[in-house]
Amino acid sequence: MEAETLQQCAELVSGCGLSPEHTAALRSSLLLLRRDMRLSRLFFWGKILGVRGDYYIAQGAEGAEQLRNRRTFYSLNCLDWCLLPPATDDVIRDARVIKGRFIGDPAHEYEHTVRRKAGEGSAGFEEDVTNYIKEESRLVATIALIDREAAVAPRGAFIKNPLGQVNINHSFRGLTISEAKKLSSFFHFTPTLIPKKKSLLEKADLDPAIDFLDSLEHDIPKGCWSLQWERGSSVMVLRSLLWLGMTFYHIPLTPQYGYVYIGNGERNIDLPFMI
Repeated sequence: MEAETLQQCAELVSGCGLSPEHTAALRSSLLLLRRDMRLSRLFFWGKILGVRGDYYIAQGAEGAEQLRNRRTFYSLNCLDWCLLPPATDDVIRDARVIKGRFIGDPAHEYEHTVRRKAGEGSAGFEEDVTNYIKEESRLVATIALIDREAAVAPRGAFIKNPLGQVNINHSFRGLTISEAKKLSSFFHFTPTLIPKKKSLLEKADLDPAIDFLDSLEHDIPKGCWSLQWERGSSVMVLRSLLWLGMTFYHIPLTPQYGYVYIGNGERNIDLPFMI
């Protein structure tokens, strides 16, 4: 949700979990953060709920490029913001082993013990090795995983120029009502890791400048997205059943869209048994 229109966007997403006081504080602090960090765009990403405190997350872009090299910030009080380091494959791999609720303290350390074999041959033996993972690293990994699997953008909202940069499409005027009813009109707003091979017949209807992201219609398991119409069928709302709390909204025939995550930061691993 864009910083400038945070209050109006929060009203479109029912049950987003933001009080009027928090919304006002976030809007003011985000505008100051965008100015101080010299960002071209800054939006409220969401809130990860913890046992002792909550993490408020914001993401921004420095230049025209909107997809790669985004900067991520977190706050514990909606006022003071800290920059998070980039999410590497090692950080994501280490954080995957942590289960349970976030504590709410970035300096908190989780202990993870693994059994490894040491030595060779008959002299080999097994030993317990304890790794310590900070909650800040877990926060970085969780945000990256949610972005990879649940961040959404409508078709045509972004355009890829000949240099490979992903920019905002200022000509985007929203999806039609019929388009908004189909999952194929919505894309994962994340770099494509494993491009899906498409036939020549499928490529014939695609525009390389617009259809460069993965569509939600191919997500596994099938049925991991819930599409609903709210506010008298004037607002289309997509909810992820894989990351409970991720909500995307779009008002058809207008350029208004966005997403917000309000949840405990845990992946719904029971989803295949729930569908």
